Amino acid sequence: MGLLRTIFIIVLVYYLFKVLSRIFAPLLMKFAVKKAEERFGGQFQKQQQEPVNKEGEVTIDKIPNTRTSNKDVGDYVDYEEVD
Repeated sequence: MGLLRTIFIIVLVYYLFKVLSRIFAPLLMKFAVKKAEERFGGQFQKQQQEPVNKEGEVTIDKIPNTRTSNKDVGDYVDYEEVD
């Protein structure tokens, strides 16, 4: 009797999940689409508000935290052009 009761509960939970997912899945999808639209729209707005630089103009967006350079990076290699 306990086995039949367990199988009945599993089947009941399965069908309950199917019914609830049909009801709430469209709502969750609308919510996810709205959030993605806000995120991408915000990026587009931010990009539109930034001033446009002239062609060839150099701008620095981020200044590095350290002011020292690492001289032990590697060896300098001078390449020659072969004709």
